[in-house]
Amino acid sequence: MDHEYASGKQKLLGHLAGLSFALLIAGSFSVGDLAVEHFGPAALNAVRFAIAVLILLAVNFALFKRFPPWPVQPWRFIIFGGLMATYFILMFVALSISTPVSTGAVFTLIPLMSAGFGWLFLRQTTGPIVIISLLVAAAGAIWVIFRGNLDAILSLRIGMGEAIFVVGCACHAAVAPLVKVFNRGESGAYFTLCSVTASAIWIALFGIPELLNTDFAALPSIVWIAIAYLAIFTTAGTFFLVQFASMRLPSSKVLSYGYLTPAAVIVIEGTIGHGWVSWSVMAGAIITATALLVMALAPDG
Repeated sequence: MDHEYASGKQKLLGHLAGLSFALLIAGSFSVGDLAVEHFGPAALNAVRFAIAVLILLAVNFALFKRFPPWPVQPWRFIIFGGLMATYFILMFVALSISTPVSTGAVFTLIPLMSAGFGWLFLRQTTGPIVIISLLVAAAGAIWVIFRGNLDAILSLRIGMGEAIFVVGCACHAAVAPLVKVFNRGESGAYFTLCSVTASAIWIALFGIPELLNTDFAALPSIVWIAIAYLAIFTTAGTFFLVQFASMRLPSSKVLSYGYLTPAAVIVIEGTIGHGWVSWSVMAGAIITATALLVMALAPDG
């Protein structure tokens, strides 16, 4: 009985981590939007990851009272960090030749891809209730992304930008199941530090041209506020939350909370005075939230 209670408690914590992941990502859209007009996206992400590494170093030192050791089998983090870096880099490339709306639609493929990778890497099975819930949640998220415009949804075409972002999304989707494959018993804080450090190196290499052409002294304070939020919450924080949830939930459930991101953006934007969406769009957000609740309560297998 105690084991069952502990298992149920750990799953609840995993779901809460997934929900927190979606909310923090949603905040990054509103915050990041204030900074990108002053700072190139590649440079912005390189700096945010570098700051996140410093924060995680401090956290690890505070927890373990020593400088973090060199990781065992560092190739794990080269791959893990490379996957996340590829996602961010290809997102930049896709947005340069596509639209945020169409790339947002492609993003809804991630939980379903993650379920596939979960089976491939861990032989995790996904029950019919979970699959149906994911499909309904994806439909609701797409409805929100396209602001309830059925004609726009039906006219969506897969171009070069969308195809590129599919590859990036596949890399992101592989991350959740690989946490269990690659973890060798490391603590969440240490595993997150190694993963973010590897990602930071890959992204910094990509962002070198923008970094060299940036006048950091001339950046307004809002940029540094945005970087601080992105580094603390949507880099160090979300990496840890995905790692935490992946050790407690099937891959299909871990990243599914990303479907709540468009709805959370609606609430944040409305709360800070940027206006509210129509009731039809809000209905899509409610459908997504309901489907995810069903998914959370459904058996894992």
